[in-house]
Amino acid sequence: MKLVKVHITLKEGVLDPQGKAVQGSLNTLGYDNVQEVRVGKYLELTVNDDANIEQEIEDMCSKLLANPVIENYSYTVEEGVAQ
Repeated sequence: MKLVKVHITLKEGVLDPQGKAVQGSLNTLGYDNVQEVRVGKYLELTVNDDANIEQEIEDMCSKLLANPVIENYSYTVEEGVAQ
């Protein structure tokens, strides 16, 4: 078994209304040092060992988990996840 950690973020230049809302709330609470917030997604997938796992993860990300038009993604694969 392997643990795949996927990070998905909006591409530079894509408006982030959720990030703006979080920034506004933080500023309202007195955290005036916060200049910008970008909200993304983090997913963990537990997968079976497979020789093609890297290609499968690429396919999962580009076809379902991320929108390649407006989002970037990166991932890591960790070995030896306990069941």
